Amino acid sequence: MTTSRAEPGDPPSGLPELDSVWRWPLEVGGVRLLTPVMAASGTFGFGTEVPLCDRRALGGMVCKGIFLTPRTGAPPPRIVETPSGMLNAIGLQGPGVETLIRDYAPLWATWEFPVLVNLNGETVEEYAELAARLDGVPGIAGLEVNISCPNVHRGGMLFGHDPQPAAAVTAAVRARTRLPVWVKLTPATGDIAAVARACEEAGADALCAVNTFLGMAFDAETGRPRLGFGTGGLSGPAIRPLAVYLAHRVAQAVRIPVIGIGGITCAEDALEFLLAGCRAVQVGTATFVDPNAIGRVVEGLRRRRLPPGHLSSIDACSRQDASSQR
Repeated sequence: MTTSRAEPGDPPSGLPELDSVWRWPLEVGGVRLLTPVMAASGTFGFGTEVPLCDRRALGGMVCKGIFLTPRTGAPPPRIVETPSGMLNAIGLQGPGVETLIRDYAPLWATWEFPVLVNLNGETVEEYAELAARLDGVPGIAGLEVNISCPNVHRGGMLFGHDPQPAAAVTAAVRARTRLPVWVKLTPATGDIAAVARACEEAGADALCAVNTFLGMAFDAETGRPRLGFGTGGLSGPAIRPLAVYLAHRVAQAVRIPVIGIGGITCAEDALEFLLAGCRAVQVGTATFVDPNAIGRVVEGLRRRRLPPGHLSSIDACSRQDASSQR
């Protein structure tokens, strides 16, 4: 699996360094990030399973997806390597919200970087109840609402497929919590800009773009799907150009911050999302190959210089972050 590109050499002299205009820490959607690079949900567990990661580089993290009750997840095999990426069908295995509150939140409260909880549900009511249970729990800095879940009241259609159900989930969560609400968008929609606007109008503080792309792989010897569940989410460098495009569409459609996700392995990848209009990024699959991928991205960003003509857009975001912290 190809996981990284070589960092380019020093660009022409006279261009401003990113670190000189992007003021860190920064506030994004009501959450104070130490750097603009976060650990993505589903790839970082609950933050206790990654001892090799340099935590000083983390802007923040989003924990593994959680439901109200424990889930056993999908049958194995759960992960399949693909050209420049991987397919996964974990099935959102998790311990349930009560275990998270009892075992993990107290630990998060002692960490320097913020932790957001990835919310999942099969009904709008489940999302709302989760938000209410987590409201005010020490150690939880915000919520990331995963609207890639199937809606059992609409024949299994993803909540994030259409603006109306996406807005319904967002509004229900917003009504039950004082925490910052980020909504993680699915690429499985015909108009991601319309979904983004609906979530913004329903009360989202920020949007995360995007979740994995649905994919499938077959074993040529057995003729059977290589994943136990059959289909899975494609992540890694293979999806990055698609993710950058969708993140750019979202950033153009809304006024709230956008967090870019999809195939980031190096500082140049992260900078693409920032130039596309994102305020921060999340790194996921790359950490499976290099546990310190996030540290490398952050260090690379500190050394990067901005392309000509792009200082004003990034500096504007920086000034907006600074003013929001006063």
